[in-house]
Amino acid sequence: MPPQPAHRVRPTATGRPAYSQTMPCEAASAIGARRLVRAACGTWGLSDLTASAELIVSELVANAVVHSVSHCLRVTVSRPGSRWVRIAVIDKSRTLPVRRAADADDESGRGLGIVEAVSDRWGTDRLPWGKRVWAELRLEHKP
Repeated sequence: MPPQPAHRVRPTATGRPAYSQTMPCEAASAIGARRLVRAACGTWGLSDLTASAELIVSELVANAVVHSVSHCLRVTVSRPGSRWVRIAVIDKSRTLPVRRAADADDESGRGLGIVEAVSDRWGTDRLPWGKRVWAELRLEHKP
């Protein structure tokens, strides 16, 4: 089997701190997504946000895997402002996610509820070729 291409982590060129990585749209990509989140939080000295950010990215990747028809997805971790960290997953599906209320016996349907509970805010952005689902964590003010 030929070697697989390396998926490189790249800082963005927007002037704001951010990292992104394109990954296959498969469940195993959640591992790489959590690794990207850990690296970004560690680089920015925000280790206290790592667990929440990893949970968020895991749920967003799982939603993309289950609900999109994409072959790949893109994970971004960015600092849209000095007090925020944004975790986003971009895929080529134009269908927007819907938060559901899962019954106690349901095996799925809790992902966006978890994202909502862990993040300070979340949302979706329509893109010409798909969508971005994101969640933000607010940095605590440190004296």
